[in-house]
Amino acid sequence: MHAQALWYVAPGKAELRDEAVPAADGLVRVRALFGAVSRGTERLVAAGRVPASEHDRMRAPAMAGVFPFPVKYGYATVGRIEDGPRQGEVVFALHPHQSVFALPTEALHRVPTTVPPARAALAANMETALNAIWDGAPAPGDRIAVVGGGIVGLLVARLCARLPGTTVTLLDVAPERAALAQALGAAFASPGSAPADCDLVFHASGSGAGLATALGCAGEEATIVELSWYGAGDVPAPLGGSFHSRRLRLVSSQVGKVAPSHRPRWSTAQRLAAALTLLEDPVLDRLLAPAVGFAELPARLPELLAVDGDARCPLIRYADAP
Repeated sequence: MHAQALWYVAPGKAELRDEAVPAADGLVRVRALFGAVSRGTERLVAAGRVPASEHDRMRAPAMAGVFPFPVKYGYATVGRIEDGPRQGEVVFALHPHQSVFALPTEALHRVPTTVPPARAALAANMETALNAIWDGAPAPGDRIAVVGGGIVGLLVARLCARLPGTTVTLLDVAPERAALAQALGAAFASPGSAPADCDLVFHASGSGAGLATALGCAGEEATIVELSWYGAGDVPAPLGGSFHSRRLRLVSSQVGKVAPSHRPRWSTAQRLAAALTLLEDPVLDRLLAPAVGFAELPARLPELLAVDGDARCPLIRYADAP
């Protein structure tokens, strides 16, 4: 069995390569239906900006090649099992962008029948958002700010907005993201009119300016959960002024490990299953951009990964998608 896979081969350049799909005991063959490009992480991968110190930690499941190039990278694919146990089942896999692939059955996560396959492509982003919620521990009635209206920020805003009595404000420099925020149950503000004295702040803009805005939103002794990953390079963090006198807490959140609050009781597989269940929310279809055919993906990536591009999730449609 042969397939095509996307490889990042040089800064700003990707190509489709033919690959053999292994047939071995214990492996299940899956034909891809939909996938998602992780705009923030894959922008750094495509630019060759994964720091050497993070090459091992940044390896995604089923990744091939080595950083910086060439590398087969990605971690959001929805497909249908076409050979092996559970044949015909729709599953989510942390697998690079590839038309057909084979994985052990334990690496294939059942998509609930109440979640359309296209929406299931959001599972990796929802898992990141869920982990951030566990790290931040929002409570009913909290005043919450989410700085950065990318896909992860929007999902965090949605999860927070579903808590009773919360007031959630999404902040972004792009005013056109206001409609998305409102559809998800959150208010919208530009950085210049950011709320103050928030109980909890999530930062997901990927910029130093956004981090400064997040710090400015936090109330006395509040927590700022840092979700952005900046890759190579330094980012200014304005920790002077009243940062210490207000006793603010700046904490990192990263999906590679289950949040400490849940780690003794939850595995990563259980967390991903919970994320898939959280996708039983039809309003989340608003977060999917029009699908791009897999054959078009190499040519469309510069547009999809642009910093000022569409806030919605770049969706990949494979040839066998319904």
